[in-house]
This record gives sequence, structure tokens and C-alpha cells, in this order.
Amino acid sequence: MGSTGSVTTHLDAGVATLTLANPDRKNAITLQMAEMIHAFCEMVHTDETIGAVVVRGEGNYFCSGADTRDLASFSVNPADPESVRRTSAIYHAFVDVGELPVPTLSVVIGGAVGAGVNLALATDLMLIADDATFDSGFLARRIHPGGGHLGLLGRAGGRPAAFGLGVFGIPISGSEAAARGLAWASAPAAELGPLADQMTKRAAADPVLARRIKQSAQLEIGPPAAAWPAALEIERGMQMWSFARKGAAGWADTPRRQTPPSS
Repeated sequence: MGSTGSVTTHLDAGVATLTLANPDRKNAITLQMAEMIHAFCEMVHTDETIGAVVVRGEGNYFCSGADTRDLASFSVNPADPESVRRTSAIYHAFVDVGELPVPTLSVVIGGAVGAGVNLALATDLMLIADDATFDSGFLARRIHPGGGHLGLLGRAGGRPAAFGLGVFGIPISGSEAAARGLAWASAPAAELGPLADQMTKRAAADPVLARRIKQSAQLEIGPPAAAWPAALEIERGMQMWSFARKGAAGWADTPRRQTPPSS
């Protein structure tokens, strides 16, 4: 059946990086890779020195979706309990990433298709290469979207994104994905790594605080979103905790606010 694929992980200064490593198949997610992603996510939950996660693909492509060889085997008898179990394992590869307790960032170069789109959108923010392809891909393969695909598109980019990509099957470029609000930013591929390093720096430097802010953000923003009075109360206790941790003396060394670089 060929390569079953793998993932590699790296931890450096509070940032855990998950790299899909199945480059011969454009980093398609296999069942073995799904199991390894699950193990990585369990590690992040328990290791409180981790303040941020970056998800990327090996080589020049992010992820082409679920491995079509697995999809073909599921199609023999999709309702069979074993097929359901195996399909669910692929789904949970990106669900696990979406439920991580730390800020998460995906770095998309080359392209993201199908379940690769799900994985990219499961992270809190996406950085994407200007010339990358962002493609639902399900309609082109004549199968229905899975894994909450339409909901992920709608949550990130609203109804137009869900219908344009997911229902009409229209692929877009990385720069278009950023313009439509699906990605935080697009840039030349060579610039994305340094940008990811810069963006994760503060969260990685204070993992405990980063985890608490992430928890509050999830509770407030949802779905479903919390009303403003509820959001106020969600933040109150956590902010009081951060005040106590900082102490009065801690305000003396508060860094100056950084000015964004001019374009």
C-alpha cells in the first residue's frame, strides 16, 4: 500500500511544532498520522511549558486532505462499524488540534485541500503563502464534505466562504483567502516561518497565561458566542488572577507598547 506517512514534532522555547511528513502524497493524512496527531495533542495538554503550537507540512505542500487510499477502503462499505471508526479517526486529527488549550497557528504553503482545509482552519490563525491553493476539493471528487468542513469555513469566513468553496467548489489562492478573512495574513512562502516565530513568541514566553487567555477566548467567542455581560464575568476571575501574579512591583518593568512596522 506504500508509505503510511508520519508526523514529526519539535519543541523549542515554549513552541511545539507539528509537521505532517508524507511528502510523496502532498502530506495527505493517513490513519497512522491521525494517531500520531492525537498523541501530539495529548502531550500538549499535559505539558504546561508549551504556550503555542504551529502546524505545518514537510516540503512544499501543507496537506492534500485524507489519503485517498484510505478513502477508497472506506467506500467499500461506509456504514460498516470499522469504516466509521477509521473515518472518525481522520476527523479527530483536526478536532484534536481544534481543542488544544494553547494558541495555535497553521502555516500553509503549496496548498490545503479537503481535510487539509479542515486542519488549517482548526487552528486559531492561519498564515498562507500568496500563491498557495486553498480548495475544498470535495465536490471535485464527487463526495460530500466531512469533518464539519462547511461549519469550519462558515465560522472562519462566513456564509460566502462556506458556499463559495464548499458548495460551489471554487478554489482560491492564498492571497484571496487572506482577503476573505480565512487567514490572518498571506505572504511569500519564505516569509511565513519567521512570521510564525514572531507571532508565537509572546504566548510561548508565558504558557500559563496564554492557556488561560485561550480558554477565555473560546468561552466568549464560541460558537456559541457569549453575551457581553457573560464575557465580562468570564474575564473577571482570570484578570484578577493575573493581577495577583504580577503584583504591584511587576508594573515597574512593563514593556513599552510596540509600534507596528510601517509598510
